[in-house]
Amino acid sequence: MVPLKIGVAMSGGVDSTMAASLLCEQGHEVHGFFMLLPLPDLESQLRRVRQVADRLAVPLTLVDLRDRFAAEVIGYFTATYRTGLTPNPCIRCNHAIKFGLLAEAMRSHGMERIATGHYVRLEQQDGRPFVARGGDRAKDQSYFLARLTAGQLQQALFPLGGCTKEQMYARAAGMGLSFDGQESQDVCFLADGLPAFLAEQGIGDQAGPVVTRDGRRLGAHRGVWHYTIGQRRGLGLPDATPWYVVALDGAANRVIVGKHDELFANRCLVHDLRWTHEPPPLPWRGLVQLRSRHVPAAAELTPVDAGTWQLTFAAPQRAITPGQFAVFYQDDRVLGSAVIVPEIAAEHEP
Repeated sequence: MVPLKIGVAMSGGVDSTMAASLLCEQGHEVHGFFMLLPLPDLESQLRRVRQVADRLAVPLTLVDLRDRFAAEVIGYFTATYRTGLTPNPCIRCNHAIKFGLLAEAMRSHGMERIATGHYVRLEQQDGRPFVARGGDRAKDQSYFLARLTAGQLQQALFPLGGCTKEQMYARAAGMGLSFDGQESQDVCFLADGLPAFLAEQGIGDQAGPVVTRDGRRLGAHRGVWHYTIGQRRGLGLPDATPWYVVALDGAANRVIVGKHDELFANRCLVHDLRWTHEPPPLPWRGLVQLRSRHVPAAAELTPVDAGTWQLTFAAPQRAITPGQFAVFYQDDRVLGSAVIVPEIAAEHEP
């Protein structure tokens, strides 16, 4: 293997640290890059990443992305919640920040490749790179990298693709490093919880009705952003059988509830469709993952009109959530993704 100059996105956690360690072991010239982001624990993260960089004897460069992260990720996050949709900031961050602005900074420092500690593999088919599921299926993060472009993947490396989390903890322990078995937080800027964060962003309570699909009012809510599709607890609606949030109507500030069978739908609409490479012929058939913990389901993608497509599932899916990403897989490879849009009048099946 020809040694390369590789920039590693380092956070001070076990995954990025072990990614850097593996690349050093392979003989590459490894440089660590740490993103300065508007996070409440930034100073403690900075101390930790400096310690592990010193332990690995790799140079560390700080890249100040606080303003751009606030605009590109936090701005998107709060704007999406304001409309009653559910955002996925990690997907946005990976595309625009980590493999976008951070990668640009790495290249400006002479890096030939960009590496991260994601548990995904990079597959080549006909000379084209694809994100593929990692060997550790319990930690697979391919869903979160679904928006990466072919150009971004051309320079990417994922050293942990064939590894398990347990192996990385064991490797770290063998090097005398301890990470206390702690996982990184899903959304890095929500240390104090979602309600507190949204309040800081100027999104306060806004009372509105809780209604059934046919418009029958059952109660009141404090703001649609306090609720998620599929939520059961906290509704305060006693009945013989539980009520669930089945839709959020941001425009009318309504929380729409129904019984358990109303959580299932056999189709949804999507927009902002992006393929990693050239678009396949439509209708496209394959596996679709609707959120990070969703079991991929067989579906067909067909066009509806300019800018809108429909996903029709072989079996009804539970709690399809507008604002989240539908990620398209062929076997283990990510082919593309789209954003789920509201469709309150969707066809439901028990």
